[in-house]
Amino acid sequence: MNGSSRRLGILVGGGPAPGINSAISAATIEARNSGMSVLGIYDGFEHLVDGRSDMVRELGIEDVSRIHFQGGSILRTSRENPTRSPEILQSVVDVLGRLGVTDLVTIGGDDTAFSAASVAKQAAGALRVAHVPKTIDNDLPLPASMPTFGYESARYVGTQLVLTIMEDSRTTNRWFLVIVMGRKAGHLALGIGKAAGATLTIIPEEFPSSRISLDDVSRVIEGAILKRRLNGQSYGVAIVAEGVGEKIDPDELRQAAGIDLSYDPYGHVALAEIPLASLIKQRVQRRFAARGDQMRLTDVTLGYELRCTQPIPFDIDYTRTLGHEAVNFLLREPQDERLTIGGFVCLDGVHITVLPFEDLIDPETGRTRVRLVDINSEYYRVARDYMIRLDRRSLEDDATSQRLATLARMSLEELRREFAPLLEYEAALA
Repeated sequence: MNGSSRRLGILVGGGPAPGINSAISAATIEARNSGMSVLGIYDGFEHLVDGRSDMVRELGIEDVSRIHFQGGSILRTSRENPTRSPEILQSVVDVLGRLGVTDLVTIGGDDTAFSAASVAKQAAGALRVAHVPKTIDNDLPLPASMPTFGYESARYVGTQLVLTIMEDSRTTNRWFLVIVMGRKAGHLALGIGKAAGATLTIIPEEFPSSRISLDDVSRVIEGAILKRRLNGQSYGVAIVAEGVGEKIDPDELRQAAGIDLSYDPYGHVALAEIPLASLIKQRVQRRFAARGDQMRLTDVTLGYELRCTQPIPFDIDYTRTLGHEAVNFLLREPQDERLTIGGFVCLDGVHITVLPFEDLIDPETGRTRVRLVDINSEYYRVARDYMIRLDRRSLEDDATSQRLATLARMSLEELRREFAPLLEYEAALA
C-alpha cells in the first residue's frame, strides 16, 4: 500500500455537520502515514469551478491531530455545483490535475455525492474519489439504517434546546412552534421531538399529496391545541420539519411571505430564507382569531445552532473510521470494476462497505436517492402514539367531539367538516 507518488485532495460540500473535522483529521493522518501528500481544498468546489488552484493548503499530521473534537470545518464549505455544465465539470477536473491530485475525498450530503460521482466519471480514470456521507438531515440511504454522521450530535443539541423551550412553554402557559432543519426528510425533527417528548411533530412524509397548503399544516397544530385544552392544558410545543415548506405550493409561500423565492446552486428552494415559522404561526393565529379566540404562539427556528456544534463521541468515533477507511479504499485496487472511479464509503454496522456511486442514483431523477422517514415503521408509530393530535377517535366520538366543538367555538358539524382532512392523513398511515 505505497502512496508515495500520490496526492490526496480533501474538500467539503453542503451545509456544516458535527464531525467534519474529525473526518478530515482521520483521512489526513492515514494518508500521511501511507506516504501520500495531502492537500486541503477550501470552500468545496467554489474555487475549482472558476479554474482557481490557489485556494488550497498542505495538510500534515500536526495540522489535524487535535481537531477531531471541534465543530465546523477547517476547510470551510460551500454549496457550489460543479455539474452545471460539461465545461465547468471539466474545469474542476483540470484544476485538480494541475494540483497533482490523484485521489479525492469529498465530504458532504446528497448534492455533494452527486457532484463527486460526476467529477469521478468526468476524470475517466485520472482521479479516484471516495465520498464520505454527512448531513444532519440523516437523509442518505446508508446500509443497515446507519445514521449519517452529524445527525446524532445535532439531535442531541436540538433535544436540549427543545427541552428548555418545553419548560418555558409550561412556565409561561403558552404554545411554541419550533421549525427544525431537514430539506426533504423529517428525521431530525422527529428524532428531536421523540427524544424531548414534544407535544407533536409534523414531518413532510405524513402528507400523502405532493402539494399541501399552509392551512393543512396549521390545521394539525390547531387540532393539537384544542385536544390539549380538552385535557385542561393550554400550553405545548409543536415541532415542524423544515421540509414541510418544500411541499407547500411555491406561489402560496411567495404570496404569504411577500418575497421572491431564491434557489441554491442545485436548484432547491432556499428554505432558510423563507420565514416558515412565522407564516405557520400567523396562519394558526388567524384561524383562532376568526372564531374570536386570541391564541398566544411563539415561533423558534432551530438549524444554524446545530450544524457547527462539537460532535458527540458517537460522531467522533464514526467519522474517524470513515475518514481512515476512505483513504484505505483509495489505496486498494478495486475488486469491483464499478468502483474503479470511486465510491460511497459507509459503515455497515461495524464493517466498512463501499458502494458504487450508481447504486445510490435514483433512475427517475438521475440524482442521489433520499432516505425518507418510513411512516409505516414501528419507529414512527411509537413517536406518533406519544403525540397529542386530533384523531379519528376524538372526532367520531360524539361526547368528545361535542366538547371539542364547544372549545373551538364551532358547531359539531363545523368541527367535523373542518378537521376531516386530518382523517385522510391518518388513513395514509394504515
